[in-house]
Amino acid sequence: MRVLVVGAGAIGGYFGGRLLEAGIDVTFLVRPRRAAQLAADGLVVTSPHGDIALPARTVLAEALTAPWDLVLLGCKAYDLAAAMESVAPAVGPETMILPLLNGMRHLDSLDERFGAGHVLGGLCAIAATLDEAGVVRHLNDIHLLAFGERDGSESARIKAVADVFSRARAQWRSSRQIVQEMWEKWVFLSTLAASTCLLRASVGDIVMAGGVDTLGGLLAEAQSIAEAEGYGSRPDILDKARTQLTAAGSSLSASMMRDVEKGGPVEADHVIGDLLRRAQAAGLGVPLLKLAHLHLKAYEARRQRESVRR
Repeated sequence: MRVLVVGAGAIGGYFGGRLLEAGIDVTFLVRPRRAAQLAADGLVVTSPHGDIALPARTVLAEALTAPWDLVLLGCKAYDLAAAMESVAPAVGPETMILPLLNGMRHLDSLDERFGAGHVLGGLCAIAATLDEAGVVRHLNDIHLLAFGERDGSESARIKAVADVFSRARAQWRSSRQIVQEMWEKWVFLSTLAASTCLLRASVGDIVMAGGVDTLGGLLAEAQSIAEAEGYGSRPDILDKARTQLTAAGSSLSASMMRDVEKGGPVEADHVIGDLLRRAQAAGLGVPLLKLAHLHLKAYEARRQRESVRR
């Protein structure tokens, strides 16, 4: 199977690197600067599960022609439009697109651009970052990737994808409930992002400050939206999320908070704004999520104003 990984950052670099390590036919669709970096240094990953340092084949968007079997899409939501445009020549009649973005709105965009038949459901759970030297740094023990047909079927093509990932040194699973799992991740992530960005603190610090009710309130609001959509988190998953989100002493925080702290772009509309849109359609009141979204939009406005002044 020929795999095209869109980007070689934290997500694409890590999971694409694990496939490359396993001998899979992998090419990274990257920008010129990253292509030059990979040509000079190779793909370098540091991880508790074993480091990677391998030559990596790359392609620039303008040189992309032949269709690939599988496109692994791990970009941020604010880069999705550009990524879709770049990857379009690689999508042939049988190409599968496996997106690993957070939330659900990207599925609508991908379906509209390429057709729903091309787009699988997918998610990943990993803490990783790309440092200034171009090294992908895996920060904890979790490196899970899940995928499946969005209609819950167990298709031949999913079995083929499973065969590819079975060779890689990473946790993976095919799921017949992938849309449900994507919603459950969204409920958890939106709560984590909203709370840690709004209060600019880790879960443990929020708990120490007396914010357990706020954390629980955000989780309840996100869960109410998921329930209205027919994908409320299952009881055991919700209990696990509640435990993680209210744990005393926890250093857990959202990557979005780290993006805010370093002045970078954020997925405010994709992760939280889209939940608000769905809440409004369902007639739900979600004041805490609205406040968190307002905070992030104000941050975006200030960031844009400051970039114009430069």
